Parts: sequence; structure tokens; C-alpha cells
Amino acid sequence: MASLKDMRNQIGSVKATQKITKAMQMVAAAKLRKAQDSAQNARPYAQKMAAVIANLAKGITGDSAPAMLVGTGSQHSQLVVVATGDRGLAGGFNTAIVRAARDYIATQLKAGRNVRIITIGRKARDQLKRNFADRIVESYEAGNKAPNLDIVRPISEKIAAEFNDGRADVVTLFYSRFQSVISQVPTSKRLIPADIDLSAAQETGGAVYDYEPSEEEILEVLLPRNLSVQILSSMLENNAGFYAAQMSAMDNATRNAGEMINALTLKYNRSRQAQITKELIEIISGAEAL
Repeated sequence: MASLKDMRNQIGSVKATQKITKAMQMVAAAKLRKAQDSAQNARPYAQKMAAVIANLAKGITGDSAPAMLVGTGSQHSQLVVVATGDRGLAGGFNTAIVRAARDYIATQLKAGRNVRIITIGRKARDQLKRNFADRIVESYEAGNKAPNLDIVRPISEKIAAEFNDGRADVVTLFYSRFQSVISQVPTSKRLIPADIDLSAAQETGGAVYDYEPSEEEILEVLLPRNLSVQILSSMLENNAGFYAAQMSAMDNATRNAGEMINALTLKYNRSRQAQITKELIEIISGAEAL
């Protein structure tokens, strides 16, 4: 049985841990607000970009469509981009994204397709290299910086190079879509061929537009930029989801630490009382023997 000193040390250790988890919870809560605003502010821009591309795509027929819009016509070479956080202590946030990507990769491999992987975030790299180390072609980390175009641009250029050089027919992005503080949904998004939602195209009221330069030339410029926009939007969603998950995880850890402290304190008090009672009995017994 542990001594009273050991119990006091254990209670002190749990209290120290509780202070750390409480501090991390408060830091995550403070950062969540800004990250949430950034994610929500990026959505209209990404949606507007999708609407513009959908409008342009409606006017394209035949073989003149840009390759990023229609793809190569094959699905043999798959490029999977997996975006997670760089840090842990966020419950199952990172693991849920990697699990969804791993299931997709396994399905593609079973179908006999070639799969290559780009990871964004240290946790994606560390978890995927256990099973697919030889398939990871590039890894990126955002560090402590909030996602921005300077971070995203090398990633989108690498993806475009993989496609243009014929090493990828289909590019799929996995990330976590931020819904609320308690809900982050692992999501997949096809980047190439561009996932065009024609319902997002704006109504023109029957008007006919002539584009100068042509729709094809405009899309040749817009599609690579849209690649950056979609990745940036996904990373901002990830960032907000990470802080929400970390805040919830640290709140649970703080409450669990409190419950453990109460249980250990009760055990300590009982052991201390039992020891005092035993010493009193020994003193009384000794006095009676005299």
C-alpha cells in the first residue's frame, strides 16, 4: 500500500497536470475565435470562385476544355492530399482525418490503382508513414503560423506539377470541415478534375456573355488559383476544428483530473485517519498494559 507521502506526491502531480490542461484549454479557446472567423470568412470567397468557374465551364464544349477541368480520362494514378494539424492533444481530431484517408487509399490500392500521398501537417505524416512510407512524395508543415497563401502556394504548385507531369490523374484532398465547437467532420474533396457544381453557377437572366480572352484561357489561369483557394480554405477549416477539438479535449482532461484529485484526496484522508486510529489504539493498549 502506498505511503501517505506517496499519496500526497500523487495528488500534487495530478494538480500540476490539471493546471496545464486548464491553461491549454484557455489558450485553445482564445485562438478558436480567430480561427473560426478566418474559416467562415474564407467560405464566401471559395464559393464565389466555384461559381465563377461553374459559369465559365458551362460555355465550354468539345476537346478545348483545360486539363484541370476535365482530367485525363483515367483514374489509375491517384494523388491523395491529407491535411491535419501539426500538434496533438486534440482528442481524435487528427486520427479521424487520417482514418478516412487510409480507408480511401486502401480502396484504391485494392482496385489496382497507383497511389501517391502528399501530407500537410506533422500528424498526417507521422501516422501515414507507418503503412505508406514509400508512397509519401512530399510533406509540409504550417508550424505555429495561421494558414495563408504563402504557405499554400508551394503545396498547390507541387500538386499542379504532379498532374501536369502525368504522375496524377485524380487529386483528392482530405481535411476536417468545421461545423461547430463540438462537431468537426472528416471530409474529402476532389481537386482535379475540378469538382464543378453547375447549380452554383449564377443566373444570367437570359443574357449571353462574350469573354475576352476565351473561357478556356480564363480557366487556364483560374483553375490553378482555385487549387490554392480550395487548399487554403480547407486548412483554415482544419485550424478552427483543431482548436475546437483541443479545447474540448483539455476541458475533459481538466474535469477528469478534478475527479481523480477528489478520489485520491478521499483515499488519502481515509488512510491518514486509519493510521491515526491505529496509533491511538496502540497508545491506549500500551497505557492499559502498564
